[in-house]
Formats: sequence, structure tokens, C-alpha cells
Amino acid sequence: MIKRATEATDHVWALLGGDPVLTAAVEYRGPGGTLQARLPVREMARSTVAVCALAAAELATARRGRGTLPAVRVDDAAVATAFVSERHLRLDGRAATAFAPLSRFWRTADGWLRTHANYPHHRERLLAALGVPEQPDGAGDDVLAGRVAARLAACRAAEAEEAVHAAGGLAVAVRTPHEWAVHPQGAAVAQRPLLSLERIAPGPVRALAGGPPGLPAAGLRVLDLTRVIAGPVATRTLALLGAQVLRVDPPFLPESQEAHNDTGFGKRSTALDLGRAGDRAAFDALLDAADVVVTGYRPGALDRHGLSPQALAERRPGLVIGQLSAWGTYGPWGARRGFDSLVQAACGIAAAEAGADSLPGVLPAQALDHGTGYLLAAAVLRAVTEQRTAGGTHLARLALAQTAAWLARDVGRDADPASGAAHEAAPRLAERTGELGRLTYARPPVSFEGSPDDWARPPGRLGADAPLWAGAGAA
Repeated sequence: MIKRATEATDHVWALLGGDPVLTAAVEYRGPGGTLQARLPVREMARSTVAVCALAAAELATARRGRGTLPAVRVDDAAVATAFVSERHLRLDGRAATAFAPLSRFWRTADGWLRTHANYPHHRERLLAALGVPEQPDGAGDDVLAGRVAARLAACRAAEAEEAVHAAGGLAVAVRTPHEWAVHPQGAAVAQRPLLSLERIAPGPVRALAGGPPGLPAAGLRVLDLTRVIAGPVATRTLALLGAQVLRVDPPFLPESQEAHNDTGFGKRSTALDLGRAGDRAAFDALLDAADVVVTGYRPGALDRHGLSPQALAERRPGLVIGQLSAWGTYGPWGARRGFDSLVQAACGIAAAEAGADSLPGVLPAQALDHGTGYLLAAAVLRAVTEQRTAGGTHLARLALAQTAAWLARDVGRDADPASGAAHEAAPRLAERTGELGRLTYARPPVSFEGSPDDWARPPGRLGADAPLWAGAGAA
């Protein structure tokens, strides 16, 4: 089946400021029935990949200075495989760990609560908020989970949500779509578009340094200040397209090597403590040569380091800035941390996807994370295209909650009925050996005529690279 871009693709492309004529270059192929859910996850996923590939094709054409836009091909099976890339990843045949034992739904006195405790500090704060000791008698995770369950069964979901938040942990009450619509944060989200991309300050037209010939993002230097899935998916995609991506993590904040094994393809990774003079000097040198800065920490968390969009625009005119958050930069939850699973629970998706037993449900993928990641990459690519001729400092802002609202409200079902045929993931997987071992992984879904079909390098060890741009003394 081959069909033209959906209305959802047209809508997102318009938000990105793209020429509406160009969406005619997008074709969809592959089986129906992928990413099945009550909500239109398949349509959302294919549209986010489509606009990303279209933005890449547009930039490639602009950099050539001639020729027609290459055809953009979106394969539904490739998209579905990539949207669960973390599930397909194998290192020497071993699958990565999924959610930690305390990251799950819990029944409360009046409903359900969803927690996220994959990181040790979030686990500690959750237990502290609930007054549950950390295995004082050597009890295993099952016993500890039973104690948490007993404590939460006596609590109201909204009260537990606030208590855990006050302790610095992560938990949200499971809400229906209506309950989220009347919640102050939900109402604030509803007033915003899916994303914003704007010129926030003047700046020179920026010439890109050398890079792999023929790739749209060749020569683009990207500082990656993101974690978990959405931001790293965006920067992983920019790396695929030829950008030099350097991920920077604070050495004192725990991060999962397993997660980086999935999202670190094509990148280098370093560790810098911006509170230390030497590390700050190294970071400033990186920033002074960067073309793009992508941030994925909660709003305001990086401001004390002079990394707010306004401060970045003053320091580095002509920069492209991508800012990602869970809940947005506004409303009562604007400064809160969040993850895909929590946003699904709070925004009514878990309730909408509930099964016949009325237990909260989940989407068939971390679709808010992956979809927002491709949207963020698309926004960066569109901004680079605009910057090449008009200059200026450009800011893209996205939030998982805004993607959730778009999925629930604005993404329509494809007019073509889905065939119920299951897709085969195996043809969309690849294998290579690197310093970590033998990796099996999902191939990138972003594809257009002449595009690369794999990353130039496998992931390495998180934080192990020198804080230098390649060509400046780095290996």
C-alpha cells in the first residue's frame, strides 16, 4: 500500500513553517495494523517520522543548491520497530532491563497511581515520601513492593501524588481525559499547540563545518544535554543525518548505560560537572563552537548555568536551540520532572487504553517519547534550513504532554482500514560489533532518496569521550 501524507503530517509541517507543497513528496508503505491501540498511535508515529524525514530531505536539497526534493518514504513496519527500539536492543544476546520493580501502577483508596523509580534517587524519594524503609530486614523487591502497595491502598491518589512530588519523587494520579481537561495543568496544555518553532533573537547566517559529504546535517555540531528517550532519540537522528553529536552528562547524576546502548548510536559522550571551574571551561569551549544545543531537563534546571534560551541567544547568536520537557514550561507543573509513562497516566491515556478489567492501560510503545523525539529532530532541521538564509537564533519547544494532547485530540485515523497483518521486525533490525560487544538494534526509520540507512558508529561507554569536538584533538 502506498499513499500520500496524512492530514496529521500536513498539520505538523505547517507548525514547523514548512512549504505545504513539499508534503506531496511523502509516501507511506508497509503493512497496516502496526502499533495498534484505541488511540491513533500508528498515525501519530508515521507522521512524526514523516516530517523528520521531510525536513532532512529539504535541508539536503537546500545544501545542494539545486535539484528536486528527494522522495520521502515512510515504512510503517520500520516506524513500528523503531518506536520500540529499546525492546529490540540486545547486547551479546541479552535484553535490556525495562521498568524497575517500583515503577508501575498502584491501586489507591480512590483510584490508581503511577510511579517512576528507575533511578536510585527517585526510588529513595518515593520510599521516603511513603514512610517505607529501604529493605531494613533484607527483604527482596517483592516484599518491598507489597509494603508500598499496602501504604498506597490507604491513600487518595492525588494526595500521594503531591506527597511524592514534595519529597522530590515521581508519581501521578491516573486521570480520565475529562479529569485532565479540568486540571490546571491539563487546561494550560490544551491552550498550546503541539510545538513551537520561532526566531527569538537576531544572529548571523552560520556556515557549517565540514562533515560526511552528501548528508543533510553534515558539519552540524550538536551539544546534547538530554536523558532517557525523547531527547536522545532526537539527537540520535541528527547523528544519523551527519551531525557531530556530543552528549554531555553530569558525572554525579546516575544514568543507564543500557539506555545509552539504544540511543547513543552515532554519538560521542562525555561527563562534565558545570559547577567545577575546569569542567565549565571545557563546556564553554564546546558551546562557543556549537551550532545546536538540545536540552531535556525540567524547565529552569539549567538556568543557573547560563543555559536558558535567552542566555544562550546572547552568548551564541545564530544558535538553534531545542528545548524538551515533560509538562511544558507553563502552568502549575511547569517545573516538574516527568517521563512518558507518567504523562500517559496523568493525561488520560492510561484510562483511555484500559482493558475490559478496567485496569489502567498503556500505549504499545513509549510513543510520546519516540514521537516527540522525531518532532524535535524535525524542528532542529527546519530551523537549520531557515538559519542558512535568514540567520537568527531559533528556539523549538516541545513537551510530552503537548504530544499527548495532540494524539488524543487531533490525530485522526487513516482513511484506509488497517489490515490486521502483523509486521516482521527482523528485516528492520541490524547487528554490529563495537567496544561494548555485539549489538542487535532497530534500524532508523527516517528515510528519503539518498539517505543513510544506518549510523556511522555504534554507541560507546557513557561519559568516556574527551570533551572536544572531533577534529579538535578528539579521537
